Amino acid sequence: MDRDARLRRLRFRAWHRGTKEADLLIGGFFDRHGASWTDGEAEWFEALLEEQDVDIMAWALGTADAPERFNGAMMGRMRQLDYIEHLK
Repeated sequence: MDRDARLRRLRFRAWHRGTKEADLLIGGFFDRHGASWTDGEAEWFEALLEEQDVDIMAWALGTADAPERFNGAMMGRMRQLDYIEHLK
């Protein structure tokens, strides 16, 4: 799959999680950072998308420890939460 198709697929999956809260958190993270990801970072995100939304949100909000495979720079950026657009 070429890079553009992969990113489109990731964006769709990030924004169609099942709850508005998860869409904003995970989709917002993709929109802010996805275009600059390396292949390895895109693979990390693909693996993250296989996890349950409640777990992803708990890891991002810091209410639960993320598994070792998700700890690192990417989870650190996700925990900043500065990518979520406030709805007016």
